[in-house]
Amino acid sequence: QVQLVESGGGRVQVGGSLRLSCAASGRTFSIYAMGWFRQAPGIERECVARINWSGGSSTYYTGSVKGRFTISRDNAKNTVYLQMNSLKPEDTAVYSCAAASMSTYSSARDYRREAAYDYWGQGTQVTVSS
Repeated sequence: QVQLVESGGGRVQVGGSLRLSCAASGRTFSIYAMGWFRQAPGIERECVARINWSGGSSTYYTGSVKGRFTISRDNAKNTVYLQMNSLKPEDTAVYSCAAASMSTYSSARDYRREAAYDYWGQGTQVTVSS
């Protein structure tokens, strides 16, 4: 099992920044990739960014956050970060991190899908006000 705990959410004004953290514990050696998802009321949860857990730092960003968000990891701390800059009201959502084993990730065939991930954090609210 892998446990994930997010932190760093909150309320910020348009144009502001927040950094989310996701601390992993447990069988972290089984993690292949990590993702950040978000869900706003009435909208399907979407994958915002993903990163390999080890090896090369291959990343993915959904189009609406490219150039504004940065996903990174610190393996020594078993933590993944999501730096969010130039925040917009449409970024308001509950943000959750997720961890994928290689088998689940490969079976899903699309890392943007929730089904690609085995473990989820509890989520943290991000509110961007104008």
